[in-house]
Amino acid sequence: MSHERLDEPDTDEAGRGTDLGGQSPLMRQVMELAARVAPLDTTVLITGESGVGKERLARWLHNRSPRARGPFVAVNGAALADSLIDSELFGHARGAFTGAIGDGVGVFEAAHRGTLFLDEIGEVSAATQVKLLRVIQEREVRRVGDAKTRPVDVRILAATNRDLVRDVAQGRFRGDLYYRLHVVDLHVPPLRERPEDLRALANAFLMRAAARLGRPVTAFSPEAFERLQRYAWLGNIRELEHAVERACVVATGTLIRTDDLPPEVSQARPADSDDRAAPLRARERDHILAVLARHGGNRRRAAEELRISLSTLKRRLRWNRSPKAE
Repeated sequence: MSHERLDEPDTDEAGRGTDLGGQSPLMRQVMELAARVAPLDTTVLITGESGVGKERLARWLHNRSPRARGPFVAVNGAALADSLIDSELFGHARGAFTGAIGDGVGVFEAAHRGTLFLDEIGEVSAATQVKLLRVIQEREVRRVGDAKTRPVDVRILAATNRDLVRDVAQGRFRGDLYYRLHVVDLHVPPLRERPEDLRALANAFLMRAAARLGRPVTAFSPEAFERLQRYAWLGNIRELEHAVERACVVATGTLIRTDDLPPEVSQARPADSDDRAAPLRARERDHILAVLARHGGNRRRAAEELRISLSTLKRRLRWNRSPKAE
């Protein structure tokens, strides 16, 4: 769980979040809708693949809302341990369980008069879904071991890389909770569908990494940037950010050159006529299978290299037979 008060995010002269992109038509549509809903105290469900910037968009919404001076609290649904979930979400009273030596505040209370971001909401258990639904409906919490209820004034933003409509149909996710969260849907497209955003994102990440690391790097060589454009970016902007930081670390001059990029990026093949005619999904499959082969078929290590979740990797592999996970 993280709890932080956010400053204004980086924006360009048009008011778009430079951490999100906004040059592409697809992303402009997302940001135009985001700008309309940001000042309204309504629930937003942010969807998209791992690494596309769902939490960045949630922070952008928070900073442009009337709650901007309040806290932004983020909690990862996949990281909530069942044994401690009630305490994490709702807090606990002193002596409620072994080790509870004092009162504890849960994430809903921590986000009072601010924004609560429920990341990976599709990963929470059925029992947790029931509890979340009740709090969202009633706007009050009861700490573990305490008979008193406490009002909470929070704006809920949730995010998932899962297909919740399918999960509802299959009984994996509660329909009533889904419709509580799905007041406004902001779908963030993957980076491969908006190549126009690559330059602005790469430059923004380079400026930030160079400033933080105290490096003199200021730009990409034309050849290095051409390799960035070739690469599939299955990990989306999160993968791009890590690749740029790595290049900034190893660069020996003011320019990032091809050899400074991670090997999988610097060795990306150019798109010839046959590649351009091939389905995008087939090219993604080939890249995933190559990474899997490099790790001897170990899906967990492959997912780590691709900087996507294991569940996302498994879904991507459904369209093709893959080596068995270890």
